[in-house]
Amino acid sequence: MRRISKLLLLLAALFIVSLTADAQSYVSHKVKKKETVFGIARQYGISTEQLTKANPEMESPDYKLKKGDIIMIPVVDKDGQPVNNTTPNDIRRRAIKLGVMLPLHNVNNDGKRMIEYYRGILMACDTLRHEGISVDVRAWNTPEDGNINTALQDPEAAQCDIIIGPLYSKQMAALSNFVEQHNILLVIPFSITAPELYTNRNIFQVYQPVNEMTEATARRCADWFKDYHPVIIDCGDSTSTKGNFTATYRRQLEVKDIKYNLTSLKSSAENFARAFVLDKPNLVILNTARSPELLSVLARLKELANVNPTMQISMFGYTEWMMYLQHQLENFHKFNVYIPAPYFTNTESKIANQLQQRYRQNFHQDMMPSLPRFAFTGYDHAVYFLRGLHKYGKTFDGAAGRFGYQPVQTPLKFERIGNGGLQNRSFLFIHYKPDGTAETINY
Repeated sequence: MRRISKLLLLLAALFIVSLTADAQSYVSHKVKKKETVFGIARQYGISTEQLTKANPEMESPDYKLKKGDIIMIPVVDKDGQPVNNTTPNDIRRRAIKLGVMLPLHNVNNDGKRMIEYYRGILMACDTLRHEGISVDVRAWNTPEDGNINTALQDPEAAQCDIIIGPLYSKQMAALSNFVEQHNILLVIPFSITAPELYTNRNIFQVYQPVNEMTEATARRCADWFKDYHPVIIDCGDSTSTKGNFTATYRRQLEVKDIKYNLTSLKSSAENFARAFVLDKPNLVILNTARSPELLSVLARLKELANVNPTMQISMFGYTEWMMYLQHQLENFHKFNVYIPAPYFTNTESKIANQLQQRYRQNFHQDMMPSLPRFAFTGYDHAVYFLRGLHKYGKTFDGAAGRFGYQPVQTPLKFERIGNGGLQNRSFLFIHYKPDGTAETINY
């Protein structure tokens, strides 16, 4: 274990801000469609009696829970007892104890990326210090070939309020058991297999598993572009993993009774053109994310557009396409490209520029030119969860509207999975418009 002052950055002394005390602590909940009093009470680990007592209007015989209603949720501890913010150990009145359990080393790319991610966390702590939020950071190096139980045996690990980690799926079971035993919140920052999410209420998972993301993306694509004519192009890439997406997307189209056409890069110009229509916008989808095939498709589309100047063509791509942005930006605008992504990195924004300058000043080097930018990711995660803990304590659930935060790169909006943990459901389409501008569509 290394303290913050010994690893990467020396921060100024932090201080704790005093909060106004109430007799009972509450959080607000905005009622969603089909939610019930029983279901909401179960979601927050309280009884229906406790929920009704906090909202006296529910006692009326003709009361009906409606979508959009704001109701009060009483904060309770793990034994169901009311919590008030006069509790001596209230997390909102003291320094938040943050643990980081990731590979923090220079041995391989995993370690180097996680060092940059951790540096982003430290910069977030420095930002929060100016907001009156005090953070005590403890970090453990947990490499892939290491035993995470070594870190968990450190007495200071059990003192954490929240832990960020792990990076590897094989470390998940031990860490899940540990946080559940000690009532510690756990943030899984990157995509790993974590079946514990479905049973452990203490877990936040930032990235959805690949199969769930594929299903969600296909469903959203079919819904958002329901008035388009889909054209799916077989690019002949035997190494592609995107066949799962196009197959799932086709099933969604068939369920919605949306007609689509299939074509191939090997098709003649005449047969290729037959897959497109003139009376509505065409949505082109490839079954690969590779650059060579993308270039070939772009060339075919340019030929088609030259012959049919009134034809409307848009493209729905893959997150990997953002790696080609430097060379394909003009084409992305020309063909009205939409890219689904769990993040958007606008390195030219004011806050991004400020963070890049701070990073350079603090660590005497630039961020790695990768997507996503790992320092931005660490910054977003730390600001979001630490602000949430500071405002709501251990009852923070990451739901939309808990507080205002404009992410630098990674939007976060969590929903509970059954009676288990919480998963980030925020989703973006990055739209490169023909007028040369870009927009992010939260979907």
